Amino acid sequence: MKRCLVLLVLLVSLVQLVEAQGFSFDFHGFVNPHYYADSRSVVGGREDMMLFYPKPIVRDSLGNDLNDGWQADMLAITARLGLKIKGPEMLGALTSAYVEGDFTGSTNATIDNLRLRHAYITLDWCNSQLIMGQYWYAMVVHEIMPMTNPLNMGAPFHCYARQPQVRYSYFPSGNWELLAVAQWQLDNMSQGLLNGTPASSTLFARHSMIPELNAQVRFFTGKLLVGAAANFKTIQPIVPDPKGELYSSFTWSLFGKVTLGSVTFKAQTLLNNSLYEGCSLGGYLMLADGGFRDWHFNTVWLDIERNRGHWRPGIFMGYAKNLDYGNTDYAYCFGRGHDMEYLWRIQPRLTYSTGNGLSFVGEAEYTRAGYEEPVGNLRLSLSAVYAF
Repeated sequence: MKRCLVLLVLLVSLVQLVEAQGFSFDFHGFVNPHYYADSRSVVGGREDMMLFYPKPIVRDSLGNDLNDGWQADMLAITARLGLKIKGPEMLGALTSAYVEGDFTGSTNATIDNLRLRHAYITLDWCNSQLIMGQYWYAMVVHEIMPMTNPLNMGAPFHCYARQPQVRYSYFPSGNWELLAVAQWQLDNMSQGLLNGTPASSTLFARHSMIPELNAQVRFFTGKLLVGAAANFKTIQPIVPDPKGELYSSFTWSLFGKVTLGSVTFKAQTLLNNSLYEGCSLGGYLMLADGGFRDWHFNTVWLDIERNRGHWRPGIFMGYAKNLDYGNTDYAYCFGRGHDMEYLWRIQPRLTYSTGNGLSFVGEAEYTRAGYEEPVGNLRLSLSAVYAF
């Protein structure tokens, strides 16, 4: 007990000493127990809490669909802790840092382990901003992120990932932002041939020596945000490879958000070539002659929500079309969703907010996958959120 008291006194003294140097601290987070039930087996992550789409039909010798049938689970792994540090002015900029973690783990094998979500430094000048560290993947426009409650947050229609990066924003006027990002990989990795075996690894991006690059232009007012983004990724799909052959891909996006009274509308369209690393759709084909070929998805989604009051209904709707469906001329296929012609989802929700950090959410999520034999999954979920 004495040792704990000594450590507590030392910690308080250290905080007071640092605050005396012009730093301030803000601890926050939430606890989010979540129950969910699916009508069939799904492709997903973290005990399938992060749902992408239903699995295809697999029949046994009697013709029964092995992936059909209800299953349920409850998890609280999204419990989150964050620390924001504000510091004194340095290099003519306002300085701050942010660290955040949860317990989802970095892979399915490490579920329940503490995982780093964000860890970045921010320098703010009068008309520009520099962010360095782990932050939202550049194709995740967090200002328009769907407000669905499950872990996928609109994925795979909306990207959902974080990457180590350097991000620079320039504000030429009060309503415009020009954004450039160079980012690398950590938890969300590319796919390729590693030592002759299909695998996910950061080595494919690291051997290319080229960071993933992103450029955006945004226009915003108090109630409106619209923008466009272009993403360029280069990997070396075979490691090791004496030839060092590279594969590059482009992705384009238009996005927007508008608030009309008590209702917020968010939308995005993507021509995504290879966004596997962003928990989205698309990928590339490795041909028998050793070459590479793109395969694309065109994606669009819309999210609508009441943004005030105790009762806050909302709905998410997404649709994705595989523009290269049916192509079987390849040796290896890397990515997500190649065997589907289309994917769509409709997801109504109802949130009750007490206004004091406690809220309850109920959702019904139906996802339809256009395999050769189309299938659908109905997810029903209930959750509570205690934010502090």
